[in-house]
Amino acid sequence: MERKLIWGGVALLATVAIGGMVFWPGGSEPVEQGNAEAKPGTLSNEQIRRMGVTVEAAVPASTAELGTVPGTVTLPPEARVAVTAPFGGSVLRLFVVNGQAVVKGQPLAIVRSIEPVQYGAALARGQAQLAVAQAQAARTGQLVREGIVAGARADEAQAALREAQVVVAENRRILAQTGAGAGGEMTLRAPISGRLAVVNVQTGGPVDGLTAPFVVENTANFMVDLQIPERLAGEVYPGMIITLPGSAGQTITGSLISVGSSIDPATRSVMAKARVGADPVLVSGKSVMVVLQGKSTFSGVSVPANAVTQMGGKDVAFVATRTGFAVRPVTIAGRSADRITLATGLNAGEKVATSGLAELKVLLGGE
Repeated sequence: MERKLIWGGVALLATVAIGGMVFWPGGSEPVEQGNAEAKPGTLSNEQIRRMGVTVEAAVPASTAELGTVPGTVTLPPEARVAVTAPFGGSVLRLFVVNGQAVVKGQPLAIVRSIEPVQYGAALARGQAQLAVAQAQAARTGQLVREGIVAGARADEAQAALREAQVVVAENRRILAQTGAGAGGEMTLRAPISGRLAVVNVQTGGPVDGLTAPFVVENTANFMVDLQIPERLAGEVYPGMIITLPGSAGQTITGSLISVGSSIDPATRSVMAKARVGADPVLVSGKSVMVVLQGKSTFSGVSVPANAVTQMGGKDVAFVATRTGFAVRPVTIAGRSADRITLATGLNAGEKVATSGLAELKVLLGGE
């Protein structure tokens, strides 16, 4: 009987102790349960670090990025210069190879031709005839002044003199332009600085005056042929700024110089051309993606492309607050490969999350 009373007392004490743990106001567990209901979006710095959330400030957008379109790098029409031989002949020496960089005036090849020799002989004959014509004109003039011969004889002598002078001047000009030596050797030189795009000759091979043995390309400037989609056909115009990725993370800037007036029925696009500066990544024929920068008609901002996501079918950004992050609906005005222009929803200087967006969606009840 006593043993039953003892066990009953122990059970009663245990029950009282458990009740004290549940209802005692100073217990740690009830206090922790009271703080479990945190506001959505409230995060500590440690939680933000663990979630891998990074932020970046929105910056004012001076232009609206209308979109990204494909393009092909080309050379301006004036960038290609042909090097021709004034006379036909054969190549004695070749100094360059295809693709080599050259400077203005650099020798490209030595060509031998018989024609400069013939012009040299014609020049020599013309000079001898000129001397005779000069002496004849002088004697005839003296005879006319003395009244021995008629004045018409003096006119004839002056005409012969002018003809001899023209022959000499013409042959001298031709030989000077060719730069040919006495043996008929001509040196072909680069007319501009650039890169050799075409070398159509080889040592010992023939050249003529109808084909260009060399073509030099000036790579100081480039053009881009663009395909503007039908939806943007009415929004592009000559003078519009374009950008494309350059070397070392830099941006290449250019502008449209012409826009087609009709839509290609096969591609449903309008052809446009733009000029851009030189850059090591630009090579004629290379395919690139070009960003069209339209005029900004609003006080919008620009943010990284990965700062905007969708919740409930709407474009939103997660704006940093003093206690965490808040969802902010935004309106997209333009988009490029790495930036988005927003018309509404953000102010310049506000910081938005650029990573950890999936975790923020869960925290803020999106997905």
